[in-house]
Amino acid sequence: MKADAGVAAAERSERVPTASDKVKRELISWFWVILAFLLIEGTLVQARVIPSGSMENTVLIGDHLIVSRIGYDAGVPFTTWHVPLWREPKRQQIIVFRAPLAGAPDYIKRLIGLPGDTLEIRQGMVYINGVALPEPYRNAPPNPADNYAPVQVPPGKYFMMGDNRDNSYDSRYWGFVPRENIIGTPLIIYMSIDAPEDVWNPGHIGERFATYLNAVVHPREVRWKRLFSTF
Repeated sequence: MKADAGVAAAERSERVPTASDKVKRELISWFWVILAFLLIEGTLVQARVIPSGSMENTVLIGDHLIVSRIGYDAGVPFTTWHVPLWREPKRQQIIVFRAPLAGAPDYIKRLIGLPGDTLEIRQGMVYINGVALPEPYRNAPPNPADNYAPVQVPPGKYFMMGDNRDNSYDSRYWGFVPRENIIGTPLIIYMSIDAPEDVWNPGHIGERFATYLNAVVHPREVRWKRLFSTF
């Protein structure tokens, strides 16, 4: 009897959670979810969609990428605040970076020229410090009409070019990319959908949603063989 009385007393002493308690717990849970998202997006990885063909056939329009920021860049999502980190990109590495043009979206290109390099293009062939650069990733033979006078890459800057060289606006047109503009390098293709270029440009939310829905209804729109390809 005494034991039963003790249990009953303990049950009476437990406070029933109020609506305020439930709201507080929910807010705390969402706080940790948002904090985890900010840490992951701001310092570890980002998801990106390719809206142009400048890197074909290495990266296609509609490829969805996971980009690693580890060691390259850290920042606060949805703001312009960021800091470059300790890792330095390597020649011929595919890089995601903030475009050195006001108002332009982030770009993805291949790093061709490192700080201090003398770079030249003769009849479509890239020369680094006087030596021809092998480029097996290019999607077309060198264009003999493509020439670019020798330039030296300044300290702290990089020369970027697309694999689809004849359909790529790159450092030949808008100049060098500062180290602080580099975001990271792609790791894996987690989705690839065959859809027009405009669908993937910023602001086309309705068209993008319709494209995803169409891919569910018509699975052939998904490039299944590209899923989980690594770089």
